Amino acid sequence: MNRPFGAVDISANLKGAVPKTLTAKILLPSLKREISCKKHMTNFYVVNQAKVETLPQEELQALEAECKSVKPLTAEIAKLKSTPTDSEIDEKLAEAEVTRALHPLRTGAPMTSAEDMARIDADWVRWRSEWVRRRKIFNTFWQIATDALSPQDAAALAEDLGIEFDGPEHVELEKGPLCAPVPFSNRTNLKRKRE
Repeated sequence: MNRPFGAVDISANLKGAVPKTLTAKILLPSLKREISCKKHMTNFYVVNQAKVETLPQEELQALEAECKSVKPLTAEIAKLKSTPTDSEIDEKLAEAEVTRALHPLRTGAPMTSAEDMARIDADWVRWRSEWVRRRKIFNTFWQIATDALSPQDAAALAEDLGIEFDGPEHVELEKGPLCAPVPFSNRTNLKRKRE
């Protein structure tokens, strides 16, 4: 840099490798050759300006023209830096897909038709009754098979066979409104009416 420095500045720039007083003593012999000294309350050292190389006017104009040609490029670089990357675009697309999928829910549009709901309810009733029937059959056969066994042996046999009984959460679900028996008037009666 072409600016004046004091001995303190030079010592600080050297990270304290050379003490301040020694820096001033080192600079004294070079005063006559390359460095001029301006004396105020402290000494400031400046490179001899007569020996500093200057650029001709043509080169300065060429450099200014080059700077002007670089300005549009810097604007384009800033524009490119502000555009999203491929990963950011992928994230935005994923968010847009989720938003599009949630749009019907936000508008309150029904997701399933009444016919679909009736079919789902009919399937639920049919498969629920099938499951209840199979559970009764299993409990009957299990009772017959383990009647002669002690409770510990029956538990060991169930563990060996990999049988899982209903847990507390299943019992709670059975008592809930989802599995509540349907009133007779709402059931579909498959038997023919007698006339």
